[in-house]
Amino acid sequence: MKTKREDVRNIAIIAHVDHGKTTLVDELLKQSGVFRENQEVAERVMDSNDIERERGITILSKNTAVTYNGVKINIIDTPGHADFGGEVERVLKMVNGVILVVDAFEGAMPQTKFVLRKAMELKLPVIVCINKIDRPEARAEEVIDEVLELLIDLGASDEQLDCPFVYASAKNGVAALEISDEMKDMKPLFEAIINHIPAPKGDVNAPAQALISTIDYSEYLGRIGIGKIENGVLRVNDEVVVLNMHNAETQKKVRITKLYEFQGLQRVEVKEASVGNIVALSGIENIMIGDTICSPEKPEPLPFVKISEPTLAMNFSVNDSPFAGQEGKYVTSRQIRDRLFKELNTDVSLRVEDTDNLDSVKVSGRGELHLSILIETLRREGYEFQVSKPEVLFREINGKKCEPMEAVTIDVPEEFVGNVIEKLGSRKGEMTNMYPAKGGYTRLEFSIPARGLIGYRSEFMTDTKGNGIMNSLFDGYEPYKGDIVTRSQGSLVAFESGEAITYGLYNAQERGDLFIGAGTKVYEGMVVGRNARADDMDINVCKKKQLTNTRASGSDDALKLTPHITMSLEQCMEFISDDELLEVTPQNLRMRKKILDNTQRRKAKNRANS
Repeated sequence: MKTKREDVRNIAIIAHVDHGKTTLVDELLKQSGVFRENQEVAERVMDSNDIERERGITILSKNTAVTYNGVKINIIDTPGHADFGGEVERVLKMVNGVILVVDAFEGAMPQTKFVLRKAMELKLPVIVCINKIDRPEARAEEVIDEVLELLIDLGASDEQLDCPFVYASAKNGVAALEISDEMKDMKPLFEAIINHIPAPKGDVNAPAQALISTIDYSEYLGRIGIGKIENGVLRVNDEVVVLNMHNAETQKKVRITKLYEFQGLQRVEVKEASVGNIVALSGIENIMIGDTICSPEKPEPLPFVKISEPTLAMNFSVNDSPFAGQEGKYVTSRQIRDRLFKELNTDVSLRVEDTDNLDSVKVSGRGELHLSILIETLRREGYEFQVSKPEVLFREINGKKCEPMEAVTIDVPEEFVGNVIEKLGSRKGEMTNMYPAKGGYTRLEFSIPARGLIGYRSEFMTDTKGNGIMNSLFDGYEPYKGDIVTRSQGSLVAFESGEAITYGLYNAQERGDLFIGAGTKVYEGMVVGRNARADDMDINVCKKKQLTNTRASGSDDALKLTPHITMSLEQCMEFISDDELLEVTPQNLRMRKKILDNTQRRKAKNRANS
């Protein structure tokens, strides 16, 4: 017989990027007494790795648990960015309800719609938390209307439409059920969770069943499966069967060696765990997301969401530039390959495949950000490698070549609207909607091929003078839209190896924008700048001034260099063309031609054109 676990609640916190999910979790942890009074606690304590902290985004979902009035609340902090949507899809299988966090100024954004749709599909109850209520430009009433409209658009049931609204300022650690109420602490939000999120149901006497939704990895314990117990009780040293609904062949008998529950930021080892609890278990080799841990008495797999397929691919290969092996700790093809396959232990949306070339591995991901985070992680760990330009993964549907589409939402000041429409139009973008947004901005909505966005973000920031906000979301596959002319500017390519000198750079800067400064070591075939024209140009940045014994008036004046552009990883990925590579080392990012030798490159180009 199914019973309710009234002493447990399982919730996920979902929202658009930067609407304050992680800060909210911080406050729930603090006010539930997880930390000692004098304990030093970092901001955004759930964002555990350096890249998450620097960028201010959550990449991997995190589990934590707090206790309030004797009820254990398991909380999952989820990523807000579309590229990590695979994470959100999975973790929602573990919870019985969600807290939707919405910025009191920005309101419902594209990602809000994406994560809310996922929750709606699973028929999960929703608590709407209007965050950042303390902002001077907050417009809470309008935002509530936007959220209700969104719920109606997504086909919400009457129960879901009747959801509670909580007003909060996560930064100040206060919340209230009415905007006029006095805000003291997070108590109203805790109460809303207890009252509106249903307790997990299950049959405690039935054979054990637990669905694995997330994988963690430890150097000591190997793969750790995290999931919710749907029925029965799991105990340490129990013999269990591992099954997978999408892969019937995986059936195997194993033993649970360690079992953990979450308490605050810690994993606490327990002897047994009952229905409704979120647990972590180790000792099962090659455990996968979507596996069901069952009792041998009744081996029955649980249904699981099929993870969305990747849309972009890049080739990772061994660095073979003249500077190869000088800066990296791990440089061989075996080391790079092993590390990429190891990433599959925790990142389920990633695909890694061997290619015909032994020195190269094909890596497919959900988007540019997804792949750039992986590249950044590897270079920080001391890996040195090269990557190719991201390419879109096409599919054949009903005999037609189809490509991934993106739904793009752009907020720009009115004076830049024409420029944005023109640019996206040339990249095969179709405008689907346009209306005035708040604060003198106009909101534009487009449907555009994913390849049309490669290389556009940095251009967009320049076009809108840094005032535009752009969000994109995967929007299914459509028939191929035709060729797109992406890069309008060619590269400035170093003509010889050596050290860049002010005199050579001074002459080169007339041709376009430089990416390097004086004293930078360069090699033949390295991309050192962006040409003002469409074709590539070879330039000699190592050129010295020839000394003579004749003085000329004016020529001995100091040479003034325009400050060079320092390219970020994303900008480099967007800039490189098909015949270029990006050399990634722990210390530097260098763009280069695939064929370094100037003469050979010209011959190859002539052959391709003939």
